[in-house]
Amino acid sequence: MAESVPVRCPACRREHLYAAPTYPCVCGAPVTPPLDRLAEPAPVSRRTWDEHWVTVRCESCDREDQWPAPELGCSCGTALRIPVRGVRRPQRAQLAPGAVGEANHDTDEDTGAGATPDTRPHPDIPDTRPQPSDVTSLEPRPAFQPVTIRTARDAVTAAALYLRWLGYRDIRRADQRPPSGIGLAARGILAQVDPTVRPASLRDVECLWLTAMSESAGCVYFSLSGFADDARARADSLGVPLFVLDLTGTPQPVNSPADELMADGA
Repeated sequence: MAESVPVRCPACRREHLYAAPTYPCVCGAPVTPPLDRLAEPAPVSRRTWDEHWVTVRCESCDREDQWPAPELGCSCGTALRIPVRGVRRPQRAQLAPGAVGEANHDTDEDTGAGATPDTRPHPDIPDTRPQPSDVTSLEPRPAFQPVTIRTARDAVTAAALYLRWLGYRDIRRADQRPPSGIGLAARGILAQVDPTVRPASLRDVECLWLTAMSESAGCVYFSLSGFADDARARADSLGVPLFVLDLTGTPQPVNSPADELMADGA
């Protein structure tokens, strides 16, 4: 279980108890950024790419990956960046190809199904570049390790981790911004993540499918609030896999193409 540390907001002096989120390493072990109890949290006044990520070493396999820097949203409206011990911040060149660029989605600190799309830079897409240890194997995939969804940013992280678990690599922000939600891309697939409280519509599904066809890629849709009935029927006829993101961060298949994708992988 992640260690909890007391955090005092420098703006309103309110105290919080904060535990850093835990992320799944590709080896299956949990990875948690080590929090620095002695350092003061810093208000986030301006977001930059380099400050948004930290490099953390997995204690089980010694692998280093980039993960979102720990942050806490105080009820006074101040966003706080929580200091971490013994980690370095990655430079842009170290992150996944194509992921560099200004995003247009904010991080909403509301929890659960009420999360709204990010409008600040950079959704939390873990580093998915091929590593020397990423080799094709006939062994079954390990169990998926979800990330609890508390914000819209968490929903994007959960979808990216699930795509990686399915076997997709080079996950990044999609070149074309979808009409709603957040677009992700990997080799051979486009994904749309909708973290709003509105069920995905027929138009959302059709736009994703048309965009994927124009790029000769497959597609998959992740929604936090499900899909309208006509959207599900259209997805079935087009062969678009649909997944509902539950609040544990585990995508649940809702149609036959999703069942097949989950079974077969990339």
